[in-house]
Amino acid sequence: MAVCGAMSPATTGAQNTQKAYTRFMGANISVELAKNIYPVRDVNGSSWVIDMNGQEQVVSGKQGPINLKIVPVLKLTEVSATIAGFKREPAFSFANDPSVRLTRGLNQAADVSGGYQAAASQATAINPSMINAPSASGNHAPPPTNAAAQISAADAGKTEAAGADASVALQGKQQEAGYDAMSVDFEISSPRPLQDPYVVTMTRFHPKGSEPGTVQNLVYAKALDPISANPTKVHFSEEGFPFDYEVTGFELHLYNGGIEIATNVSEKREVMTPDRAFEYVKKTYIEAHKGDTVRAVPVMGELPADLASHVASGKYAETVYVRVSKDGLADEAFTDSACSKKIEDPYLESVVRSIRFKPALADGKPVEGVASLNLSKLGS
Repeated sequence: MAVCGAMSPATTGAQNTQKAYTRFMGANISVELAKNIYPVRDVNGSSWVIDMNGQEQVVSGKQGPINLKIVPVLKLTEVSATIAGFKREPAFSFANDPSVRLTRGLNQAADVSGGYQAAASQATAINPSMINAPSASGNHAPPPTNAAAQISAADAGKTEAAGADASVALQGKQQEAGYDAMSVDFEISSPRPLQDPYVVTMTRFHPKGSEPGTVQNLVYAKALDPISANPTKVHFSEEGFPFDYEVTGFELHLYNGGIEIATNVSEKREVMTPDRAFEYVKKTYIEAHKGDTVRAVPVMGELPADLASHVASGKYAETVYVRVSKDGLADEAFTDSACSKKIEDPYLESVVRSIRFKPALADGKPVEGVASLNLSKLGS
Protein backbone atom coordinates (compact mmCIF):
# COMPACT_ATOMS: atom_id res chain seq x y z
CA MET A 1 0.00 0.00 0.00
CA ALA A 2 1.20 3.48 -0.85
CA VAL A 3 0.38 6.67 1.06
CA CYS A 4 0.26 9.68 -1.25
CA GLY A 5 0.31 13.33 -0.25
CA ALA A 6 -0.41 12.51 3.39
CA MET A 7 1.60 15.41 4.80
CA SER A 8 -0.33 18.55 3.90
CA PRO A 9 -0.94 22.01 5.33
CA ALA A 10 -4.10 22.67 7.29
CA THR A 11 -6.12 25.76 6.49
CA THR A 12 -5.46 27.69 9.70
CA GLY A 13 -3.55 27.22 12.95
CA ALA A 14 -1.71 24.11 14.01
CA GLN A 15 -4.73 21.94 14.79
CA ASN A 16 -5.62 19.02 12.58
CA THR A 17 -8.63 19.68 10.34
CA GLN A 18 -10.88 16.74 9.62
CA LYS A 19 -10.30 16.37 5.91
CA ALA A 20 -11.34 13.26 4.09
CA TYR A 21 -8.86 10.68 2.83
CA THR A 22 -9.51 8.40 -0.12
CA ARG A 23 -8.37 4.83 -0.46
CA PHE A 24 -8.36 3.52 -4.02
CA MET A 25 -6.81 0.94 -6.30
CA GLY A 26 -3.98 2.64 -8.13
CA ALA A 27 -1.21 1.47 -10.42
CA ASN A 28 2.57 1.82 -10.17
CA ILE A 29 3.95 2.05 -13.71
CA SER A 30 7.56 1.29 -14.63
CA VAL A 31 9.51 0.85 -17.86
CA GLU A 32 11.90 -2.05 -18.36
CA LEU A 33 15.13 -1.15 -20.17
CA ALA A 34 18.08 -3.53 -20.50
CA LYS A 35 16.55 -5.80 -17.84
CA ASN A 36 16.33 -2.91 -15.36
CA ILE A 37 13.08 -1.43 -14.01
CA TYR A 38 12.69 2.36 -13.92
CA PRO A 39 9.61 4.08 -12.39
CA VAL A 40 7.60 6.48 -14.53
CA ARG A 41 7.72 10.02 -13.16
CA ASP A 42 5.99 12.02 -15.88
CA VAL A 43 4.58 12.01 -19.40
CA ASN A 44 5.88 14.20 -22.22
CA GLY A 45 3.15 14.36 -24.84
CA SER A 46 2.48 10.63 -25.22
CA SER A 47 6.02 9.54 -24.26
CA TRP A 48 7.02 8.18 -20.86
CA VAL A 49 9.48 10.05 -18.64
CA ILE A 50 11.36 7.71 -16.33
CA ASP A 51 13.69 8.20 -13.38
CA MET A 52 16.97 6.62 -14.41
CA ASN A 53 19.43 6.86 -11.54
CA GLY A 54 18.17 10.28 -10.54
CA GLN A 55 18.06 11.61 -14.10
CA GLU A 56 14.95 12.05 -16.23
CA GLN A 57 14.90 10.26 -19.58
CA VAL A 58 12.17 10.29 -22.22
CA VAL A 59 11.15 6.90 -23.63
CA SER A 60 9.07 7.08 -26.81
CA GLY A 61 7.13 4.32 -28.51
CA LYS A 62 8.42 5.65 -31.82
CA GLN A 63 11.79 4.12 -30.93
CA GLY A 64 10.25 0.64 -30.72
CA PRO A 65 7.99 -1.41 -28.44
CA ILE A 66 8.06 -0.40 -24.78
CA ASN A 67 8.00 -3.05 -22.09
CA LEU A 68 5.80 -1.68 -19.31
CA LYS A 69 5.44 -3.14 -15.84
CA ILE A 70 2.15 -2.19 -14.17
CA VAL A 71 1.53 -3.23 -10.56
CA PRO A 72 -1.93 -2.68 -9.02
CA VAL A 73 -1.61 -1.30 -5.49
CA LEU A 74 -3.94 0.19 -2.90
CA LYS A 75 -3.15 3.84 -2.26
CA LEU A 76 -4.32 6.40 0.26
CA THR A 77 -4.44 10.12 -0.40
CA GLU A 78 -6.28 13.23 0.68
CA VAL A 79 -5.97 14.73 -2.81
CA SER A 80 -8.88 13.80 -5.04
CA ALA A 81 -10.01 15.07 -8.45
CA THR A 82 -13.51 15.01 -9.90
CA ILE A 83 -14.27 13.69 -13.39
CA ALA A 84 -17.63 14.69 -14.90
CA GLY A 85 -19.37 13.89 -18.16
CA PHE A 86 -17.09 10.95 -18.84
CA LYS A 87 -17.72 9.35 -22.21
CA ARG A 88 -15.79 6.81 -24.19
CA GLU A 89 -16.96 5.36 -27.48
CA PRO A 90 -15.52 3.43 -30.42
CA ALA A 91 -14.14 5.59 -33.22
CA PHE A 92 -12.16 5.44 -36.45
CA SER A 93 -8.45 6.16 -36.57
CA PHE A 94 -7.54 9.01 -38.88
CA ALA A 95 -6.22 6.68 -41.57
CA ASN A 96 -9.35 4.52 -41.37
CA ASP A 97 -11.91 7.34 -41.14
CA PRO A 98 -14.45 6.80 -43.97
CA SER A 99 -14.77 10.54 -44.63
CA VAL A 100 -10.99 10.85 -44.96
CA ARG A 101 -10.82 7.82 -47.24
CA LEU A 102 -13.72 9.12 -49.32
CA THR A 103 -12.06 12.52 -49.71
CA ARG A 104 -8.84 10.86 -50.78
CA GLY A 105 -10.70 8.64 -53.25
CA LEU A 106 -12.57 11.57 -54.77
CA ASN A 107 -9.33 13.54 -55.05
CA GLN A 108 -7.69 10.63 -56.82
CA ALA A 109 -10.69 10.27 -59.13
CA ALA A 110 -10.57 13.99 -59.85
CA ASP A 111 -6.87 13.76 -60.65
CA VAL A 112 -7.49 10.86 -63.05
CA SER A 113 -10.43 12.65 -64.67
CA GLY A 114 -8.40 15.81 -64.95
CA GLY A 115 -5.66 13.87 -66.71
CA TYR A 116 -8.09 12.47 -69.27
CA GLN A 117 -9.69 15.87 -69.79
CA ALA A 118 -6.27 17.40 -70.35
CA ALA A 119 -5.36 14.66 -72.82
CA ALA A 120 -8.61 15.17 -74.73
CA SER A 121 -8.11 18.92 -74.84
CA GLN A 122 -4.54 18.44 -75.99
CA ALA A 123 -5.71 16.07 -78.73
CA THR A 124 -8.22 18.54 -80.13
CA ALA A 125 -5.63 21.27 -79.93
CA ILE A 126 -3.15 19.48 -82.19
CA ASN A 127 -2.76 21.80 -85.18
CA PRO A 128 -6.46 22.82 -85.21
CA SER A 129 -6.02 24.49 -88.61
CA MET A 130 -5.34 21.07 -90.13
CA ILE A 131 -8.17 19.19 -88.47
CA ASN A 132 -11.05 18.81 -90.97
CA ALA A 133 -9.46 21.53 -93.14
CA PRO A 134 -9.75 21.09 -96.96
CA SER A 135 -6.64 19.74 -98.68
CA ALA A 136 -5.08 21.28 -101.76
CA SER A 137 -6.99 18.74 -103.83
CA GLY A 138 -10.24 19.87 -102.28
CA ASN A 139 -10.63 16.76 -100.12
CA HIS A 140 -10.70 16.76 -96.32
CA ALA A 141 -7.48 15.83 -94.58
CA PRO A 142 -7.48 12.48 -92.74
CA PRO A 143 -8.10 12.63 -88.98
CA PRO A 144 -5.01 12.79 -86.80
CA THR A 145 -3.54 9.45 -85.81
CA ASN A 146 -2.43 10.59 -82.32
CA ALA A 147 -4.11 8.22 -79.79
CA ALA A 148 -4.89 11.10 -77.48
CA ALA A 149 -7.17 12.52 -80.11
CA GLN A 150 -9.42 9.48 -79.78
CA ILE A 151 -10.29 10.33 -76.12
CA SER A 152 -13.47 12.32 -75.86
CA ALA A 153 -14.93 14.40 -73.08
CA ALA A 154 -17.65 11.78 -72.69
CA ASP A 155 -15.02 9.13 -72.04
CA ALA A 156 -13.46 11.35 -69.38
CA GLY A 157 -16.85 11.85 -67.75
CA LYS A 158 -17.39 8.10 -67.60
CA THR A 159 -13.96 7.71 -66.00
CA GLU A 160 -14.75 10.35 -63.36
CA ALA A 161 -18.04 8.62 -62.50
CA ALA A 162 -16.27 5.30 -62.22
CA GLY A 163 -13.71 6.87 -59.86
CA ALA A 164 -16.50 8.25 -57.66
CA ASP A 165 -18.22 4.85 -57.60
CA ALA A 166 -14.95 3.25 -56.55
CA SER A 167 -14.57 5.80 -53.73
CA VAL A 168 -18.07 5.06 -52.45
CA ALA A 169 -17.29 1.34 -52.59
CA LEU A 170 -14.05 2.00 -50.67
CA GLN A 171 -15.99 3.90 -48.02
CA GLY A 172 -18.38 0.97 -47.68
CA LYS A 173 -15.50 -1.44 -47.18
CA GLN A 174 -14.01 0.79 -44.49
CA GLN A 175 -17.33 0.94 -42.66
CA GLU A 176 -17.60 -2.83 -42.84
CA ALA A 177 -14.08 -3.14 -41.38
CA GLY A 178 -15.25 -1.62 -38.08
CA TYR A 179 -13.83 0.83 -35.57
CA ASP A 180 -10.13 0.74 -34.71
CA ALA A 181 -9.81 3.60 -32.19
CA MET A 182 -11.45 4.97 -29.05
CA SER A 183 -12.64 8.53 -28.40
CA VAL A 184 -12.52 9.72 -24.76
CA ASP A 185 -14.12 12.90 -23.40
CA PHE A 186 -14.60 14.28 -19.89
CA GLU A 187 -14.22 17.35 -17.67
CA ILE A 188 -11.84 17.34 -14.71
CA SER A 189 -11.33 19.58 -11.68
CA SER A 190 -9.50 19.46 -8.35
CA PRO A 191 -9.83 21.63 -5.23
CA ARG A 192 -6.05 21.47 -4.92
CA PRO A 193 -4.20 22.69 -8.07
CA LEU A 194 -2.37 20.02 -10.04
CA GLN A 195 0.49 21.60 -11.97
CA ASP A 196 1.94 18.56 -13.75
CA PRO A 197 -0.95 16.18 -14.43
CA TYR A 198 -1.15 13.33 -16.88
CA VAL A 199 -3.66 10.58 -17.50
CA VAL A 200 -3.08 6.90 -18.21
CA THR A 201 -5.80 4.61 -19.54
CA MET A 202 -5.65 0.83 -19.55
CA THR A 203 -8.05 -0.95 -21.90
CA ARG A 204 -8.63 -4.68 -21.98
CA PHE A 205 -10.23 -5.87 -25.21
CA HIS A 206 -11.16 -8.97 -27.19
CA PRO A 207 -9.88 -8.94 -30.80
CA LYS A 208 -12.51 -9.84 -33.39
CA GLY A 209 -12.11 -13.36 -34.70
CA SER A 210 -9.82 -14.52 -31.90
CA GLU A 211 -10.48 -17.47 -29.61
CA PRO A 212 -13.17 -16.96 -26.94
CA GLY A 213 -11.64 -15.59 -23.75
CA THR A 214 -8.68 -14.00 -25.55
CA VAL A 215 -7.89 -10.62 -23.97
CA GLN A 216 -5.25 -8.08 -24.96
CA ASN A 217 -4.25 -4.77 -23.35
CA LEU A 218 -3.63 -1.30 -24.69
CA VAL A 219 -2.06 1.35 -22.43
CA TYR A 220 -2.33 5.01 -23.41
CA ALA A 221 -0.75 8.06 -21.75
CA LYS A 222 -1.37 11.76 -22.32
CA ALA A 223 -0.05 14.89 -20.63
CA LEU A 224 -2.75 17.34 -19.52
CA ASP A 225 -2.86 21.06 -18.93
CA PRO A 226 -2.74 22.19 -15.27
CA ILE A 227 -5.92 21.31 -13.37
CA SER A 228 -7.70 23.71 -11.02
CA ALA A 229 -11.05 23.97 -9.25
CA ASN A 230 -12.58 25.13 -12.54
CA PRO A 231 -13.55 22.16 -14.74
CA THR A 232 -11.28 21.64 -17.75
CA LYS A 233 -12.41 19.79 -20.86
CA VAL A 234 -10.26 16.86 -21.97
CA HIS A 235 -10.51 15.02 -25.28
CA PHE A 236 -8.21 12.49 -26.88
CA SER A 237 -8.38 9.64 -29.35
CA GLU A 238 -6.60 6.34 -28.71
CA GLU A 239 -5.42 4.41 -31.77
CA GLY A 240 -3.84 0.99 -32.16
CA PHE A 241 -6.86 -1.26 -31.67
CA PRO A 242 -7.66 -4.02 -34.18
CA PHE A 243 -10.77 -3.64 -36.34
CA ASP A 244 -14.07 -4.20 -34.56
CA TYR A 245 -12.52 -4.78 -31.12
CA GLU A 246 -14.68 -5.48 -28.05
CA VAL A 247 -13.86 -3.70 -24.76
CA THR A 248 -13.87 -6.01 -21.73
CA GLY A 249 -12.37 -3.61 -19.18
CA PHE A 250 -11.30 0.03 -18.88
CA GLU A 251 -9.38 1.95 -16.21
CA LEU A 252 -8.45 5.62 -16.00
CA HIS A 253 -5.59 6.72 -13.71
CA LEU A 254 -4.61 10.32 -12.94
CA TYR A 255 -1.08 11.33 -11.86
CA ASN A 256 0.52 14.60 -10.84
CA GLY A 257 4.31 14.79 -10.98
CA GLY A 258 4.56 11.01 -10.69
CA ILE A 259 2.15 10.78 -7.72
CA GLU A 260 -1.20 9.12 -8.41
CA ILE A 261 -4.31 11.11 -7.53
CA ALA A 262 -7.64 9.55 -6.59
CA THR A 263 -10.68 10.36 -8.73
CA ASN A 264 -14.38 9.60 -8.42
CA VAL A 265 -13.95 6.89 -11.09
CA SER A 266 -11.06 5.12 -9.35
CA GLU A 267 -11.59 1.43 -8.64
CA LYS A 268 -12.23 0.27 -5.06
CA ARG A 269 -12.65 3.89 -4.00
CA GLU A 270 -13.53 4.51 -0.34
CA VAL A 271 -13.62 7.82 1.54
CA MET A 272 -12.25 7.70 5.09
CA THR A 273 -11.96 10.03 8.05
CA PRO A 274 -8.38 10.82 9.18
CA ASP A 275 -8.70 8.53 12.20
CA ARG A 276 -10.01 5.62 10.16
CA ALA A 277 -7.39 6.20 7.47
CA PHE A 278 -4.64 6.12 10.08
CA GLU A 279 -5.92 2.87 11.57
CA TYR A 280 -5.97 1.38 8.09
CA VAL A 281 -2.38 2.54 7.46
CA LYS A 282 -1.16 1.03 10.73
CA LYS A 283 -2.90 -2.28 10.14
CA THR A 284 -1.53 -2.60 6.61
CA TYR A 285 1.96 -1.58 7.74
CA ILE A 286 2.08 -4.15 10.53
CA GLU A 287 0.78 -6.92 8.25
CA ALA A 288 3.47 -6.08 5.70
CA HIS A 289 6.31 -6.22 8.29
CA LYS A 290 5.70 -9.44 10.13
CA GLY A 291 8.81 -10.36 12.08
CA ASP A 292 10.59 -7.07 11.26
CA THR A 293 12.24 -4.66 13.70
CA VAL A 294 12.01 -1.04 12.48
CA ARG A 295 11.98 2.50 13.86
CA ALA A 296 8.95 4.77 14.04
CA VAL A 297 8.52 7.16 11.10
CA PRO A 298 6.01 9.94 10.32
CA VAL A 299 3.36 8.85 7.84
CA MET A 300 0.43 11.29 7.76
CA GLY A 301 -0.90 14.49 9.22
CA GLU A 302 -1.91 18.02 8.30
CA LEU A 303 0.68 20.69 8.88
CA PRO A 304 -0.37 24.25 9.78
CA ALA A 305 -0.57 26.67 6.88
CA ASP A 306 1.86 29.10 8.53
CA LEU A 307 4.58 26.47 9.06
CA ALA A 308 6.21 27.35 5.73
CA SER A 309 6.70 30.96 6.81
CA HIS A 310 8.27 29.83 10.08
CA VAL A 311 10.65 27.52 8.22
CA ALA A 312 11.51 30.27 5.72
CA SER A 313 12.49 32.53 8.61
CA GLY A 314 14.97 29.91 9.81
CA LYS A 315 12.92 28.24 12.52
CA TYR A 316 12.42 24.47 12.85
CA ALA A 317 15.26 23.66 10.46
CA GLU A 318 16.92 21.29 12.94
CA THR A 319 15.95 17.67 13.41
CA VAL A 320 13.99 17.00 16.60
CA TYR A 321 13.12 13.73 18.31
CA VAL A 322 9.78 12.57 19.61
CA ARG A 323 8.65 9.63 21.67
CA VAL A 324 6.07 7.63 19.74
CA SER A 325 3.62 5.30 21.44
CA LYS A 326 2.88 1.85 20.10
CA ASP A 327 -0.32 3.38 18.68
CA GLY A 328 1.71 5.80 16.55
CA LEU A 329 1.04 8.99 18.57
CA ALA A 330 3.51 11.59 19.91
CA ASP A 331 3.08 14.77 21.96
CA GLU A 332 6.49 16.21 22.92
CA ALA A 333 9.67 17.18 21.07
CA PHE A 334 13.24 16.79 22.29
CA THR A 335 16.63 17.97 21.07
CA ASP A 336 18.33 14.59 21.53
CA SER A 337 17.56 11.00 20.54
CA ALA A 338 17.57 9.97 24.21
CA CYS A 339 14.62 12.35 24.71
CA SER A 340 16.23 13.93 27.78
CA LYS A 341 16.09 17.59 26.73
CA LYS A 342 12.53 18.71 26.08
CA ILE A 343 11.88 21.65 23.77
CA GLU A 344 9.58 24.22 25.39
CA ASP A 345 7.63 25.46 22.37
CA PRO A 346 3.80 25.26 22.40
CA TYR A 347 3.56 25.76 18.64
CA LEU A 348 6.03 22.95 17.93
CA GLU A 349 4.23 20.73 20.40
CA SER A 350 0.89 21.27 18.65
CA VAL A 351 2.45 20.46 15.28
CA VAL A 352 4.00 17.24 16.60
CA ARG A 353 0.66 16.16 18.05
CA SER A 354 -1.03 16.63 14.65
CA ILE A 355 1.33 14.13 13.00
CA ARG A 356 0.70 10.39 12.94
CA PHE A 357 3.53 7.84 12.86
CA LYS A 358 4.06 4.29 11.76
CA PRO A 359 4.91 2.78 15.16
CA ALA A 360 8.22 1.16 15.92
CA LEU A 361 8.17 -2.62 15.53
CA ALA A 362 10.09 -5.29 17.44
CA ASP A 363 9.85 -8.64 15.72
CA GLY A 364 6.73 -7.38 13.97
CA LYS A 365 5.00 -6.20 17.19
CA PRO A 366 4.19 -2.48 17.80
CA VAL A 367 6.29 -0.99 20.63
CA GLU A 368 7.13 2.46 21.96
CA GLY A 369 9.95 4.13 20.06
CA VAL A 370 11.67 7.35 19.09
CA ALA A 371 11.26 9.02 15.71
CA SER A 372 13.42 11.73 14.18
CA LEU A 373 11.47 14.62 12.71
CA ASN A 374 12.50 17.51 10.47
CA LEU A 375 9.59 19.84 9.86
CA SER A 376 11.37 21.65 7.05
CA LYS A 377 11.32 18.46 4.97
CA LEU A 378 7.92 17.00 5.76
CA GLY A 379 6.04 19.01 3.16
CA SER A 380 8.54 18.31 0.36
